[in-house]
Amino acid sequence: MTLVLAGARVPGEAHVDVVIDGGRITAVVPAGSLPGDSAERIELDGRWLVPGLWDQHVHFTQWAQTARRLDVSRAASAAEAAALVRERAAADPGGDVLVGFGFHDALWPDLPTRELLDAAAERPVVLIAGDLHCSWLNSAAARRFAPGSTEAVLREDDSFAVTSLLTAADDATLDRWAADAARAAARRGVVGIVDLEYGWNLDVWQRRMAAAVGGADGASHLRVEFGIYGDHLDRAAEQGLRTGAVIPGTDGLVTVGPFKVISDGSLNTRTALCSHAYPDGGRGVANLTPDELVERMRFAVAHGLEPAVHAIGDEANRRALDAFEVIDAGGRIEHAQLIDASDVARFSRLGVTASVQPEHAMDDRDVADRLWKGRTARAVPLADLHAAGARLAFGSDAPVAPLDPWAAIASAVGRSRDGREPWHPEQAIAADVALAASVRSAVAPGEPADLAILDRDPLAATPDDLRTMPVAATLLAGRFTHDTLR
Repeated sequence: MTLVLAGARVPGEAHVDVVIDGGRITAVVPAGSLPGDSAERIELDGRWLVPGLWDQHVHFTQWAQTARRLDVSRAASAAEAAALVRERAAADPGGDVLVGFGFHDALWPDLPTRELLDAAAERPVVLIAGDLHCSWLNSAAARRFAPGSTEAVLREDDSFAVTSLLTAADDATLDRWAADAARAAARRGVVGIVDLEYGWNLDVWQRRMAAAVGGADGASHLRVEFGIYGDHLDRAAEQGLRTGAVIPGTDGLVTVGPFKVISDGSLNTRTALCSHAYPDGGRGVANLTPDELVERMRFAVAHGLEPAVHAIGDEANRRALDAFEVIDAGGRIEHAQLIDASDVARFSRLGVTASVQPEHAMDDRDVADRLWKGRTARAVPLADLHAAGARLAFGSDAPVAPLDPWAAIASAVGRSRDGREPWHPEQAIAADVALAASVRSAVAPGEPADLAILDRDPLAATPDDLRTMPVAATLLAGRFTHDTLR
């Protein structure tokens, strides 16, 4: 059935009628110029019509679980985080592993110790940092998940090994939570995600979509590009998985995403690889040597997989760009959080997308001011990247930040949140640039009918208004996944 979205306003353009058929836009014409016919017609009454939004860096299964975990993001000290654990343990004395999420210890006045968590709860406790790169365990959790370790706080690979074991639900429950998260994303105008969940995600999304195709389940509310990690690179190559390939049996919604390689750590964990020292004298960590990074990226490209290199510190970004230059292929740098001025123009020249999470600038501003003192003018330098011709792709890194592209757009435009003064406002970008970094298509004939219908003009909205953008409806391939209009 042909669908007409009548009387829409495309930001910056005149009122139009948009014709949708077969999951694609077939015509965009001046409003009121279509003859009456049997097509279903929905009057938008001047609402704004934009391409559906993408979150281009998500850890989706972890995001789906986050709402069920203890929130310790507001803890201002290790003692305060332990008190939150004690309160939850007392309220749920019969539980097994107590998992919390969101702590940021870089600004804490005290140290996270096993003794603090042991006193708070006898059951296993694992608190995951808000940057996902470290975790704090009590003794019971260490015995179960990290036997032989004497450290209270595990970082990087040691932490990833623990958090990968923390799924507290069976597949059916996790899939139900994922469907809930997909429906919530659709309510914010989201039509697609790049899922960089650690693990072998092909089977996960095949299973979810097998249950979802037909629209009965929320998982079918999103397009999904799933990432592949080094542990599974050979497996992906053997199966002939190539970036952009559609996975059969998923109604065209699931495609192969990039090859994800983690080259350094994170700011809060003080493991982001930097050219300068942190206050404690360290410079972060390199998870791979330059030669190892080139070798893995070259293997991926040879097998049709786009490299996506996690790089946060300025030295990590330089090494990633060096590797792209050596392999003579484009790809993505995930985060691109601190970039030396001499490296900005290389993104465009090498065809490397800056896959950035603008909310991190707001989350990390105080930590950055302390740990990267005197260098924060180079932190999340969106204006400079855009001016140099780099392609920007925005994401959330959920659960590090909420899966909501409007928050990313607001941070990119305003460089502020919670009423604070803008942080390095010279790196702010215009709303149309930020919106373009959050979509994959256009409101034009031949484009997929992946659309968001808004009750506010996104190009005229203030940053605070962008964060609360009212989404009246979302369409995926011409099918409503969120609808307040009918």
